[in-house]
Amino acid sequence: MAVDESILEHIHCGESKPTLRLYAWQPPCLSLGYAQSFREVDVERLHARGWDVVRRLTGGRAILHTDELTYSVTGSAEDPILAGSVLEAYNRLSKALLYAIRALSLPVEVKEYANAPASQNLNPVCFEVPSTYEITVGGKKLIGSAQARKREGVLQHGSLPLTGDLTRICDTLMFENEAARQTAKERLLARAVTVESALGYEVSWNDAAAAFVQGFENELGIRFEQGELSPSELQRAEELVSEKYTHPLWTERS
Repeated sequence: MAVDESILEHIHCGESKPTLRLYAWQPPCLSLGYAQSFREVDVERLHARGWDVVRRLTGGRAILHTDELTYSVTGSAEDPILAGSVLEAYNRLSKALLYAIRALSLPVEVKEYANAPASQNLNPVCFEVPSTYEITVGGKKLIGSAQARKREGVLQHGSLPLTGDLTRICDTLMFENEAARQTAKERLLARAVTVESALGYEVSWNDAAAAFVQGFENELGIRFEQGELSPSELQRAEELVSEKYTHPLWTERS
C-alpha cells in the first residue's frame, strides 16, 4: 500500500510515469477500505492464522489478499485514461480488465449497477457487494476494484482471485454468531467466483499478469516500459510504512 501511494506522489511531482503495478501478498493480508471500521475485524482469529491487516487508500469493503493477482493503476487526473469522474475512469479501466480476463478464456461480462442495494452498504466483504461496471462470470463477481481521487492524482486498486477458498475472509471478520458466519460464507460462494472455479483449472500468476498487460495495452492503446522503484520512491514507501500503514491511528480507525 505504501509503494502505491509513493508512486502516486512521485507522479504528482513529475518524477514518475503513470503506472500499472501487478503484485501478490505474503503472508495473506486483510485489507480494509479507507472508511471501513476496524471493529469489523476479528483480530484474534486473524492473528491466529498468521495473517496481516492493512488499511487501503482506496475505498470499498474488506478483501483477503491471498492466491490472487492484485493490480494498481496510478496516474494524473489529467491523463486521458483517468480523466473525468470516478465512473468515467472506472469504465475505461473496466474495458481493459475485461479484455484481460477474456484473454484467459473466461466467459466474462460487465454488469452495470447504478447503486448498490442499501442492505449491502453494511456488508464487510468486498466480493459480496455490487459495484458499478462489475466484471462477472456466470453472474458471479470476479474482480473487486476501488478507486481514490486525491490531490496527487488517481489510484485504483483491484483483486483477481486465482484459486483457493473465497470464504476464508469470513474467518477474519466479526459476526454475531457462528451461524451468521456460516450464512455469510454460503452467500459469498453464491455471489463470487475464482478464476480456477470458473475455468475448472488453475491459471498461474504469471499468465494472469501477462493477460493484464496485454489487456491494458490493446484496449487503451498504450505500451508499457517495465521498471523498478526509484531510490526516491523506495525511500518514501519506507517512510509511509512507518508513519502511516503500520500505525494504529491509520489502520485501527473506527
